[in-house]
Amino acid sequence: MATNSATAYLDNAATTAMVPEAVLAMSEQLGIVGNASSLHAAGRSARKVVEESREAIAEAVGASPSEVIFTASGTEANNLALKGFYWHRLEEGRNVIASSPIEHHAILDPLEWLVEHENAKWLELDVNQDGQVKLLEAKNKIEAAAGSISLISVMHSNNEVGSVQSVSEIAAIAAELNLPIHTDAVQSFGKIPLSFKDLNVTAMSLSAHKIGGPLGIGALVLKKGLDLTPVLHGGGQERDLRSGTLDTPAIAGFAAAATLAIAELSARAARVSKLRDRLISGVIAKVENVSVNGATDHLPGIAHFTFEGAEGDALLLLLDAQGVQCSTGSACSAGVPRPSHVLLAMGMNDKRAKSSLRFSIGPSTTEADIDLVISVIAPVVERARAAGLV
Repeated sequence: MATNSATAYLDNAATTAMVPEAVLAMSEQLGIVGNASSLHAAGRSARKVVEESREAIAEAVGASPSEVIFTASGTEANNLALKGFYWHRLEEGRNVIASSPIEHHAILDPLEWLVEHENAKWLELDVNQDGQVKLLEAKNKIEAAAGSISLISVMHSNNEVGSVQSVSEIAAIAAELNLPIHTDAVQSFGKIPLSFKDLNVTAMSLSAHKIGGPLGIGALVLKKGLDLTPVLHGGGQERDLRSGTLDTPAIAGFAAAATLAIAELSARAARVSKLRDRLISGVIAKVENVSVNGATDHLPGIAHFTFEGAEGDALLLLLDAQGVQCSTGSACSAGVPRPSHVLLAMGMNDKRAKSSLRFSIGPSTTEADIDLVISVIAPVVERARAAGLV
């Protein structure tokens, strides 16, 4: 099989290309000196940029500016939410965190750390075969353990199969029991409508590089008047919840990307959905024994397939050789490939889970990118299946 000279980047759920508006906003600040915590003119100038950016991001997610706490990533925002709520409420005897088994590792890993080192307990909220939390079962579990729960954390949409969760319904359950609820909205932000106020959650994590902003900047949106135990201690920035000198250039880039993403949300979603449909129909037409995973209510840009009898890692490398860049979504530890925890939680066996690939489409994806995948997918799958039989 000949190597293709064309390339198609279809891993936008991992990271996206920076949009020109974000590059410009960031570049304009890179050469300007000033610490946003300083009281002199240079510091006040940096602070003005930070606060105007905070206002723009707050508007983009339906929050108040004072509710936006800047972090270095979505991962840090998730850690601050889980550990901050857990430690803050531990003195009340609350040592249970309720969460789903399909969360990003930025939730599952700190949760595992809290279980191993801080005597936390994990209340697992099971999901169905489409990757959505079983609401009635979750309600019963949460009500039964309400007196011990410190936090509920359920992602807004899944990063692997794209299923959107019923977060507002889970938030309503939490509100009845006066329990805080956090949602990892990193994948949803800028792709589908998202309102912190309308969801009625207590906290929400965001990341810039998933929407065309810079790497290394994220935010935790946290309701006004609430306190958490900080993970970082130092200068007392960000409501004394996240110390550290603010990255003014990255924050400016984040705001520019967020403003553009919301302004173009409907148009982007329609275009990306059309490309997703084109990809799915093309793959199904070319390949036998392939299934599409995820719920009916899904992100517009994620297409997740299981190719029976083909190892996902083999498919990934063969596609990469043809210029197509995608993801298996599975973890690799000590050189040993492992099936996706998301797919296992959805009820797949190890073999099927290891035969799956994620293609994630973004604003920069073109019809030519999709057509490249369709043109090479059949021989790639055939070769991967043949290799699996040896």
